[in-house]
Amino acid sequence: MILRKTRLNCLLAGLLLALSWLWLSAPATQAGAGTSAGQEDGWGCTSIMVGRLATTDGSVITCHTCDGNYRQWVNIVPRRQNKPGAMNKVYEGRMHTETPQDMKGVILKGEIPEVAETFAFLNTAYPAMNEFGLAIGETTIGGKQELYNPEGMFMIEELERLMLERCKTAREAIKLAGELVKQYGYGDYGECLTIADSREVWHFEIFGAGPLEKGAVWAAVRIPDDQVGISANIPRISQLNLKDPNNYLASDNVFRVAEEMGWWDPKKGEPFKFWKAYGGPKAFAIREYYVFSRLAPSLKLDLNSEELPFSIKPDRKVSVADILRLYRETYEGTEYDMSRNLAVKRRNSDEMVKSPVVSNWMSRDWINLINTLKPGTIIPQRTIAINACAYATVIQLKSWLPPDVGAVCWFAFDNPALSARIPIFAGVTELPPAFEVCAQHRYREDSAAWIFRRTNRLAILRWGDNRQLMEDTVRAFEERAMAELPLVEKKVLEIMNSKTPEKEPMTVKAYLTQYTGDFARAAIQKYRELYELFWTRYARGF
Repeated sequence: MILRKTRLNCLLAGLLLALSWLWLSAPATQAGAGTSAGQEDGWGCTSIMVGRLATTDGSVITCHTCDGNYRQWVNIVPRRQNKPGAMNKVYEGRMHTETPQDMKGVILKGEIPEVAETFAFLNTAYPAMNEFGLAIGETTIGGKQELYNPEGMFMIEELERLMLERCKTAREAIKLAGELVKQYGYGDYGECLTIADSREVWHFEIFGAGPLEKGAVWAAVRIPDDQVGISANIPRISQLNLKDPNNYLASDNVFRVAEEMGWWDPKKGEPFKFWKAYGGPKAFAIREYYVFSRLAPSLKLDLNSEELPFSIKPDRKVSVADILRLYRETYEGTEYDMSRNLAVKRRNSDEMVKSPVVSNWMSRDWINLINTLKPGTIIPQRTIAINACAYATVIQLKSWLPPDVGAVCWFAFDNPALSARIPIFAGVTELPPAFEVCAQHRYREDSAAWIFRRTNRLAILRWGDNRQLMEDTVRAFEERAMAELPLVEKKVLEIMNSKTPEKEPMTVKAYLTQYTGDFARAAIQKYRELYELFWTRYARGF
């Protein structure tokens, strides 16, 4: 029996090695399409929100992982002046383009009147931050199919773009979104936006209003300043107190549509819960539970309960480094760790250790194979960090600094557990050219996203050998950025307060653009070197 188990373990390890090339990552599904709100989409996004009194430094935080086959090209759209009578074109399909100039498959949904001036913004697939420090995270939450109306003009990413082009605060952005979808219609599935400025952060959920009504149903709840919220592909907004507009906002049809569709009956005396009316049987899954449990273990939350608190007060204040750490999370060391049962005998010993090829980013094929060989070995869990991530943002907003430098997006391509974070400030006016090439269409060596992706995939083929090097690399860039950040902020203030600005070698925007560009190029070069190292290390096979 012992011999048989040993052979099985050896067979398992050998198969993992031989098939590693086939298991680089699982295909991502179209988040939201065909899903019900009560079922967590396997490859969706994660957005954590932190109020200013819940952070160690008083900043507001909102985040996003763009998990799936969405565009990775990133650029800065400059501020522009618009002539009277100009129109703003609204598109569908830019989420899957290869470069900013690529319009293949893009559909013009309509036009709306332009405003006199639009603001500069960081143009990610789901636009992320503007020059005034308005920031947005996103997760798809699906919702009920009956709410979908393809005749509506706005996809969520275009709604975000207009918020950033036209608004300076979270409340302005929510108001604008409500006005636009009411007038022009919403044509997307259920979405959550986590909208922040340097004073507050809001959790905004929106659905279509059904095929007979081109508008939308939406609600927004402010995260209390001393609390943390999360959205991870499931509707979470519960009861609404619309008599308190400082903390609750909603569309004027929010109760009517639920009642007309038979999803809520006020005559029965049951309280209206937004997630229950427009979502499904449960308002959370493992990611929401895990993040809240990590930040507030004193609450002793139950994964089997029907509903978690909408937001929680952390047991201790949260730093941006704490949030970055959560985005590297795979539940290792907990009962939810998928790799906890994957062990083989150490050579010439009875000691059981993890195979060097085992990592916590296993594809569905990998999981199915292992469970076929050893049934029940892996209990699949949706981790926060995944290989299917296109890019990730953690946006930090500081009210005591000018937004040029006080709003910073900690940006990473590919798996956020493996890639270095690059600080992109709101005052940056351009990014390195390699940022403008997507990695979702074909292999391109001029794509920054590919430089990180190819290194990360090689690293996890023998994760036991490469883990320390990768974690040290991520930590080194993070520690460097955190150490340099006060110096960058000080320099910006010196430039702004200079009594002889004509003698300054560069403007604030030029300085920040150069800093971000230099940091990005250093990270790209390091990941090129790691890629070459791994190929050298494994030249004779894995």
